[in-house]
Amino acid sequence: KERPTGSTHFGDADWDEERPDEIGDATWGEVAKACCVHDAKEWGKIFVGACAALFFLYFFLVSLELMGSAAKVLGGCKAGGLMSDDTNPVAGLVIGELATALIQSSSTTTSIIVSLVGAEAISVNTGIYLVMGANIGTSVTNTIVSMGQMGDGAQLERAFAGATVHDIFNLLSVAILFPLEIISHYLYHLTKAMLPDNVKDGEAWSGPIKKIVSPLSDKILKSNKDVIKDIATGKVENCDAYYPVLCLDGIEDYKHCASKCDKDAGEEVGVDCGRVGLITCDKDSGECPGFFQNGASLNDDYISGGVCLVLSLFLLFVCLMALVNVLQRGLAGMSTRIIYKATNVNGLIAMAIGTGITILVQSSSITTSVLTPFVGIGVIQLEQMFPLTLGANIGTTITGLLAAMVSDNVDALQVALCHLFFNLSGIVIWYPIPIMRRVPLRGARALGRATRRSRLVPPIYIIVVFFVIPLLLLGLSSLFMQKTVGFTVLGSFLVIGVVLGIARFIWWWKKQEGLQKCLACLDRRTDMNSTMKTLPEDMQFLKSKVSLLAEHT
Repeated sequence: KERPTGSTHFGDADWDEERPDEIGDATWGEVAKACCVHDAKEWGKIFVGACAALFFLYFFLVSLELMGSAAKVLGGCKAGGLMSDDTNPVAGLVIGELATALIQSSSTTTSIIVSLVGAEAISVNTGIYLVMGANIGTSVTNTIVSMGQMGDGAQLERAFAGATVHDIFNLLSVAILFPLEIISHYLYHLTKAMLPDNVKDGEAWSGPIKKIVSPLSDKILKSNKDVIKDIATGKVENCDAYYPVLCLDGIEDYKHCASKCDKDAGEEVGVDCGRVGLITCDKDSGECPGFFQNGASLNDDYISGGVCLVLSLFLLFVCLMALVNVLQRGLAGMSTRIIYKATNVNGLIAMAIGTGITILVQSSSITTSVLTPFVGIGVIQLEQMFPLTLGANIGTTITGLLAAMVSDNVDALQVALCHLFFNLSGIVIWYPIPIMRRVPLRGARALGRATRRSRLVPPIYIIVVFFVIPLLLLGLSSLFMQKTVGFTVLGSFLVIGVVLGIARFIWWWKKQEGLQKCLACLDRRTDMNSTMKTLPEDMQFLKSKVSLLAEHT
């Protein structure tokens, strides 16, 4: 690495081996020169590259929006049923996480939770535990996005670390603040003291990025969020109440299909208004999406949602690979000193940037998902990604606050404030003190390094962290919710068994070389896979050598 600049250049064979502490410090003059001093040909290349990057970024955002809509169609009925009742704290936490993981949007989940509290369908305390769970579930999207860089081991390691630093922060915050809230109810009392006497009705606000992206995604699929709210508030028992889809006179547009009946005026479905299910029409344009179908059954909408989910994932990974390729070409040859200086901003400024972006796009999932590829290619260091995700966590609470402003119930505002102060409390614990800050960073790096040994780590991590463990906790908590001696005793024994099992696993992991055994197993699988890939060439080589030996003998 003996270079005149004191560092490697982007695209060098060994550039990604350079650690942040090895990168020399550049001046802002050097950054400005690298950014702005170019000849006409270079400016032309920059313009074409910027247009290509914006093109793929736009369709990347469209794919995220479409994936969210498809997830709401597929998981909306289940998510609404999960959030329908008051429950115990553990179940509330798990339900919030599962509902968010199912519909791929913490903004939607928190808005529904705030609406449920405003409608007095659930208590404020239950709402607090639900938003804590929603904070965990929101990070599943960018973890999925990081898998789009599986083609390059170094990129996958950095991208997965950049994605999971968000997960680890949320999990660590819940690990401390969840039991603290159960014992002291500090979030409840803190926000209760801040409440005004009443809240005036306001208007919901939609971010400008959503206004740019939604018109295209809504032409393909538009989810009906009212279904989730109606099931959660108990207006209907299940999704069957919305089927079959009915459009007046067979005309497929918002007026004939999705306009709501005025029951006070005696209007009836099928006579004065239509009926839509999980897929609805756009109120602003009046058009119905391509996957909307008059007379559709619940199963038809599920199939449409599944097709759109596959389509969105395909589009997401294609745009991700193209975006990464464009960025790599644009940055090729640039000194890492320049890149690091340009992206190495103060942590508080990075938080402000993350907050601002999230307010604009109205989704922390989109913010972190867009930033994850930049971490993967090495433009953003993990130390900078961390405060950006913290800012995204703050920004996503704005959605809940806006939803509370639409309600005239102060309890709804209290839950929205709890969401804000929960995230602020987590930041106070895990960011200002360097030794605490290193905990989530080290955890994320360890998970990133694990992907070097096996590409199965990301999907296994997603399944276990976001679905298997929550479902296990939900099953255990449901036993105690039955309020019978038999189920309570059974639940107690199972909890003791799980605790002992975890203790035994930790003992095996730490004291009986469990970690080394797992790493050795992953290394064996990696060696076996690489051997199988080269086996045909190796066999041909051996055959040629045997033939030569046969000729000589």
